[in-house]
Parts: sequence; structure tokens; C-alpha cells
Amino acid sequence: MNRTEALDVVKESIARVIPDADFGALGPDDAFRDVLEMDSLDFLSFVETLGERTGIRIDDEDTVFFTTLSGSAGFLVDRTENGDVR
Repeated sequence: MNRTEALDVVKESIARVIPDADFGALGPDDAFRDVLEMDSLDFLSFVETLGERTGIRIDDEDTVFFTTLSGSAGFLVDRTENGDVR
């Protein structure tokens, strides 16, 4: 998975949880939970959706990487390059 594909899957996963998410107002390094007003249940649903869509195992300690679009995409790219999928 390249960075563009990773960003797309992150945005698509967020959109499944928050269908009216405005990605135009969201920069790659903005804290998307704050900008999109995601509560903890929304965030958990996002992480679960992302894991299901990518087949990548996301543990509780990995969630620190999911604060920005850039960080989320970077995590996915790193995991796929290392072959760390289910």
C-alpha cells in the first residue's frame, strides 16, 4: 500500500463513521478527532473499520498513531511494508 492509497482508505474509513466529514477543512497534520468532533465511540468505530478494511492488526497501543491523516497513513504504509497484516 502506498501513501496515497493509505490516505484514501483512512478517509473512507472516517467517512463510514462520520458520513458528513468535511475533509476540505482538514489538513494532513490536523488532529482529526478535534476537527471532526469524533467522540471515543466514533474513534473506536473508525479504528475497527480501518482494521477490517486493510486486514492490518491495530492494537490499543497503536492508536497513538491515529491522531492525524498523515500519521494514520504512515502507520498503514509501515505495517504493509513490514508485512504485518492478519
